[in-house]
Amino acid sequence: MPFVSDIVKYDSLSIVGLEKNTGKTEALNYILRRLPSTGAKLAVTSIGIDGEQRDQVTRTPKPEITLFPGMIFSTAESYYRERRLLSNLLDISDEESSMGRILSAEVIRSGKVLLAGPSSTQGLQRWMKRMGAFGADLKIVDGALSRLSLASPAVSSAMILSTGAAYSAEMNTLVNKTKFIVELISAPLADDKTIGKLEGVGNGIWGIDESGEVFNITKKSSLLLANLKGDFLSRSSVVYVAGALTDAFLRILNNSKGSRELELIVDDFTKVFATEQEYRLFLRRGGRVKVMKRSKLIAVCVNPTAPNGYVLDSDILCRKLEEAIHLPVYDIVKNRYI
Repeated sequence: MPFVSDIVKYDSLSIVGLEKNTGKTEALNYILRRLPSTGAKLAVTSIGIDGEQRDQVTRTPKPEITLFPGMIFSTAESYYRERRLLSNLLDISDEESSMGRILSAEVIRSGKVLLAGPSSTQGLQRWMKRMGAFGADLKIVDGALSRLSLASPAVSSAMILSTGAAYSAEMNTLVNKTKFIVELISAPLADDKTIGKLEGVGNGIWGIDESGEVFNITKKSSLLLANLKGDFLSRSSVVYVAGALTDAFLRILNNSKGSRELELIVDDFTKVFATEQEYRLFLRRGGRVKVMKRSKLIAVCVNPTAPNGYVLDSDILCRKLEEAIHLPVYDIVKNRYI
């Protein structure tokens, strides 16, 4: 049972797709089918709408989500009424999804259900706490289209990433784009001393000078830096961006002599909104990017078939990805894991 034994080491898991139809739901169904044998108590929800028979965007058939006895699920009230399983209602939350109030229930008899849960980071954090109160050992959040933010360490401690021909039908492009995302996810942690100094400093961009003192560079977001100069680099070899890391800020660094050997810190990989081109230029100039918090990327799953019917060679794709990212890569359907 590939990577299931790794999943149960964590208390929360996000499943994220880089594009629709990259095999995210197949990965979820594989996990749901195998986890009962571990004895872990499971709770599951989705930040999108998951479990529908046909994709709402591409109109292509989709695998439905099947839940098993003892599992807890949370979904919108309207979808709860349409469930095709027997369950015991546990909770009616004040939280609302785009489809109405969120209900939580425990499965008594196996069946299928549409999932639609909290759509914000704060809502998911509250959901995690409630599920823990109901005895869930592992909380799984199924992601929506390109919503990497739900895989933030602020939400879950581990993640599964799905990619495939729907993300790019050109194999080398697909491998390179996926490799970049994996590199962001795997960015090293800043040291504990630095993290301690920067926690709670507030919005804006901050530096740490040679004496170890934290100073404010600008209160502005890195989205609003038209007049910022790189003079601050003479005072600091560590810069912390409390918010989004953008091309605009990286260009300031890349055009400044003092950016060589600079340690640039962000909260986590979901805060990197810069293009691969500017990001890699910063690294080539000697810069380093570190994070305050990090999730564990357990595995990558692939779907070699695009919605238009174009099919990549699964074996070659998995091999090339594994060589590029140094992680296990699985085609759940081809290898009959489901």
